[in-house]
Amino acid sequence: MIAETINAHGVDFQLLNEQIAAQGDKSLILMGVLGQRFLAAGRKQGSLTIHGVPGNALGAYLNGAELTVLGNAQDATGDTMNAGSIIIHGSSGDATGYAMRGGEIYVKGRVGHRAGIHMKAYKENVPHLVVGGRAGSFLGEYQAGGVILLLGLDCEDEFPAGYYCGTGMHGGKIYIRTSHPPKGLPPHVCFRPANVEDSAVIRPLVSRWCELFSVPEEDVFNCPFHVLEPDTEGADEQHYIANK
Repeated sequence: MIAETINAHGVDFQLLNEQIAAQGDKSLILMGVLGQRFLAAGRKQGSLTIHGVPGNALGAYLNGAELTVLGNAQDATGDTMNAGSIIIHGSSGDATGYAMRGGEIYVKGRVGHRAGIHMKAYKENVPHLVVGGRAGSFLGEYQAGGVILLLGLDCEDEFPAGYYCGTGMHGGKIYIRTSHPPKGLPPHVCFRPANVEDSAVIRPLVSRWCELFSVPEEDVFNCPFHVLEPDTEGADEQHYIANK
């Protein structure tokens, strides 16, 4: 099926969203996107390929469609999304994956601060956020469920996230590819090397990320993975385990 093309250059975000909705579940290509907000909000089916830089809340409440951004995205990508996928061939701004409760977000580059904030899961609905580069501070803040995978391929010489990873975290897991100890870790989370069970989660996500962005898997699996999770045993003086 040939996708319909919409020229978004200079089009107000409300009008653009009306044009998208008018096409129903058709697969669409958006050209000339520059900052229009709420694109594909709540969309259930079909695919949307975006050329340019979409504005805040791309795919908010997404409910099954597939969005591909051939560039960068701004803040709150995937806000409260339920299902579907968002694939970003550049970087994404602050609060990427805010309160997402299902579906997948794959980012080739970096994410800003508070990525994965308020992520949650329920039964079979487990959201996944996979980031190829580094993340800003407060990664996974107040995380209640779901999986964040941070590859840090652009910062091999330092820990790939900013300060205070997992602040307020009480569920879910953050997998981090690194050989460096974390910085500014809050006392209620622990940091440990990934085990066999963790690898069963990490490997298919890495394979999918590598397939999407044409990166050899050996370029990812050349560094150890660690896990950041709530400290169910209670905080102590040494609340992370550095990989030796």
